[in-house]
Amino acid sequence: MYRARYNKSRTSSRRWQIGAVVGVAVVITGVGLGVASAAESVPTVNCPQVGNLPAVPAQAQAEVQRNLELLNTQISEANNRLRTSVGQGGPAFIQNAILGPLKDKRFATINRIETAIGRNAAKPNLNAEGLSTCSLNQDGGSSAQQPVEVPAAGNNGGGGEAAAVPTVNCPAVDNLPAVPAQAAAEVQRNLELLNTQISEANNRLRTSVGQGGPAFIQNAILGPLEDKRFATINRIETAIGRNAAKPNLNAEGLSTCSLNENGGSSAEQPTEVPGGGNAGAGGDAGSDVAVPTVNCPQVANLPAIPAQAAAEVQRNLELLDTQIAEANARIVSSVGQGGPAFIQNAILGPLEDKRFATINRIETAIGRNAAKPNLNAEGLAPCALNQ
Repeated sequence: MYRARYNKSRTSSRRWQIGAVVGVAVVITGVGLGVASAAESVPTVNCPQVGNLPAVPAQAQAEVQRNLELLNTQISEANNRLRTSVGQGGPAFIQNAILGPLKDKRFATINRIETAIGRNAAKPNLNAEGLSTCSLNQDGGSSAQQPVEVPAAGNNGGGGEAAAVPTVNCPAVDNLPAVPAQAAAEVQRNLELLNTQISEANNRLRTSVGQGGPAFIQNAILGPLEDKRFATINRIETAIGRNAAKPNLNAEGLSTCSLNENGGSSAEQPTEVPGGGNAGAGGDAGSDVAVPTVNCPQVANLPAIPAQAAAEVQRNLELLDTQIAEANARIVSSVGQGGPAFIQNAILGPLEDKRFATINRIETAIGRNAAKPNLNAEGLAPCALNQ
C-alpha cells in the first residue's frame, strides 16, 4: 500500500510539472504574438512632397538637391525614432518629441531651398509652412519618399539660354599729369584699386542675380562703387599735390559707372604712372630707375567647367590678378627696403604661396562636379620679375 501511494504521488508531481511547462509556453507564445502585433502597428510619418519646384539655376542645383535628400533623411530618422520609442511617454509623446521637431527641420530645409534658388533667380514661395507638417500612417505603411530630381535651368533660372549678366563700365582716369617720384607708389596703388573695385562690383553683379527690386543694382552696387571711386581719385589728386601742383582729375565726373547690359568685359583702368622726376618739379622723367614688376604664368589649361563651379572658378581667376596687382604695388612701395633677397623673401615667396592655394581651389571647385583636373599648381605658382 505504501509503494502504491508513493507512485501515485510521483505521477501527480510529474503531471504538475508538465502542466507548468505548457502554461509557461502558452504565456511566452502569447507575449510573442502580442509583440508581433504591436510591431505591425508602429506608425510611420506621412509627409507632403515638395513637388512645386521651379526651374533651378545651375548655380543652385547642387544645394537644392542636397536639401531635397535631407528631407528624406529626416523622414527616415523620424521613422526610426517611432520604432525605437514604442511605449515611451504619454499620449502627446509622438507629437512633441517626433512630429514637432520634424516640422521645424522641414520648414528650415524648404526655406533653404527657396533661398538657394533666390540667389540666382526669382525667389520662389514653396509653401514651407504648409509642406513642413507631417501626419502619421497609423497602420505602419511605408513613408512616401521625397523626389530629389532638380528641374534644370540655365544660369538665369529661366530654363533657356542664360541671360547675360551685366558688367560695370567705368571711365578711365587717363588724364594724369607727370607724377612726382615721391607720389608714384601711392598713385599706382590707387589706380590698381580702381581695377579691384571694378572686379568686386562685377562679382557682386554675378552673385546677386534676381535679388532686390528694380533699383537694387543702382542702390547696392553702382552707388557704393561711385563713392569708392570718388574717394580713390581724390587720393590720387592729393598724393600728387603733396609734391607738385594738385591736379583736378574730375573725380566727380569719372567716379560714375554705367552698365554693359550685354555682359561685355569691363575696361581695365591703366595703371602706368607718368614719371615726373625725383623732385616733382622740373626733374627729368628719364632719371627714374625702372621698378620691376612680377611676371606670372597664366592658368591657361582649364578644362570645361561645370556650371555649378563657374562662379567660384571666376572669383579665383580674378583673385590671381588681384594678387599680381598687390605684389606690384608692394614692389613699388618698398623700393630701397631690405637686402638683395628682400623681393624674393617678402614679395615673390608669399605670392607663390597665395597662387598655389588659389589654383588648388580652382581644381577643387571643378572636382566637386566633374573629374578633378591637375592644373600644375606647383609649376604655375612661382612668378619671376620683369626687371
